[in-house]
Amino acid sequence: MADLKALCAELRFGRIETYIASGNVIFDCDMPAVRVQAQLERRLLAHAGKTVGVFVRTASEMRTILKRNPFSDKEPGLTYSFFLNEKPRSDALNDVRGRDGEELCLGQREIYVYYPTGMGKSKLKIPAAKLATSRNLNTVAKLVEMSSRSSQS
Repeated sequence: MADLKALCAELRFGRIETYIASGNVIFDCDMPAVRVQAQLERRLLAHAGKTVGVFVRTASEMRTILKRNPFSDKEPGLTYSFFLNEKPRSDALNDVRGRDGEELCLGQREIYVYYPTGMGKSKLKIPAAKLATSRNLNTVAKLVEMSSRSSQS
């Protein structure tokens, strides 16, 4: 996480703050998200020697993800948002396999999943989320809280 913070500093991002050892970083910058993503991916490739996927959301987008959680009546630690880099196809959930009580719903550039017995015990396979990263809604809420302290949205 210290290396990630240093990479962001090299890119001249402001108010850089990381959250737990999970690759989550909050920062201020004036660049469009697509440019931020490309720059971070290039720097991470040079640093790690391999491709590292990057998913960028603005503070406003993170608030919307939390607000639009279709499983807000469920335990947030068992509810996940799979972050994608583009809008999922309308039929993206048709080829889900291994479902055993999990509930799924499409978002803007997310797939929400509620795991009633926990993600670790699930056999769920979501092909549309192959190139995604996920965070439980407790983490999303914490990132929203952190980003609210930011000077930009």
